[in-house]
Amino acid sequence: MFAGANVATVAVMLLVGFSDRLDPSVHPMLSTVGMAFPIFLLINLLFLIFWLIFKWKMSVIPIVGFLAAYVPTSIYMPVNPAAKAADGDIKVITYNVCAYGGNYKYENGFEVVRDYLRDENPDIVCMQEDVDTWRRYTFSEYSKFLPYNDTLVLVNTAACMNALGIHTRFPIIRRERIEYQSASNGSVAWWLKVGEDTLIVVNNHFESCHLNSNDRRQYRQMLYGEMQRDSMRAESKLLLVKLAEANEKRSGQIRTVAQYVQEHSRYKAIVCGDFNDNPLSYSRHAMAQSLTDCFVAAGNGIGLSFSQRAFAFRIDHVFCSPDIEPHLCVIDTKIDASDHYPVVCWLKIGGNP
Repeated sequence: MFAGANVATVAVMLLVGFSDRLDPSVHPMLSTVGMAFPIFLLINLLFLIFWLIFKWKMSVIPIVGFLAAYVPTSIYMPVNPAAKAADGDIKVITYNVCAYGGNYKYENGFEVVRDYLRDENPDIVCMQEDVDTWRRYTFSEYSKFLPYNDTLVLVNTAACMNALGIHTRFPIIRRERIEYQSASNGSVAWWLKVGEDTLIVVNNHFESCHLNSNDRRQYRQMLYGEMQRDSMRAESKLLLVKLAEANEKRSGQIRTVAQYVQEHSRYKAIVCGDFNDNPLSYSRHAMAQSLTDCFVAAGNGIGLSFSQRAFAFRIDHVFCSPDIEPHLCVIDTKIDASDHYPVVCWLKIGGNP
């Protein structure tokens, strides 16, 4: 009975682990299951401990399971040799700054973010929800240590405001919004002059899952078994519907950006931002088909870039074209001025100044 349960766990773990191959426009519900992968990893680990204690020969089942799940495991929680930034690397930060709201901890959220970026001394900063420019004159502040600054407003209504921004040491040649359908999200390509190279930096804020505080609270109750069975069935179905709808919208946005990068493949490119999707998602998988996932290539561990009320995932990502080499990539948890943590990567670009 236990052996059968372990085999079933391994089978489901593999199905969940490779669910990032499913196109949400065809399989919207199934495309959401990648979020559950760590749960099955943990269950398989418990089976391994059980077999080692009571019948060590049967431990072959969970061990084979872990080996078969190497690819999704290495994506979800990569393990790379200890590395450090090299001379000539450029330092790239992508950060959803939550409209400089201070994560409800700081009244002066903008100043906290500004001081963090000044101390980090980056070369390129891509921001999502970079909407404070018109209130505190952020350009004049950022230009003290990052001379080239630009922001494009995606939406500005009484109900919602969102913008994408770039702050960099490199001259901005031009910018171009990548058009796709979204009520409040978007993608912008900035063309930068980096030494003798032209570098395309695509900053993205892909479709949100639109989960409100009540959805998050109920998810937490389901996760910890604090909800009655009938309520859990109804709420889980509603939650899956919201996630599936967002996945379906996001899949088209992802394909549009990937196509844009492919059409300009003669240039080096960095694609980054708030993907609003976990590592085992179609979003990450589709982008990684032609680009390098910098955290998978040069990071370590789970790397939670978003952690709020039981929702803890790496939803912020940095990708680069194959002719760029990631040397180090980390999630910087020392700053808590947003509901996201910044992703910081050191990249080697041929011809870096």
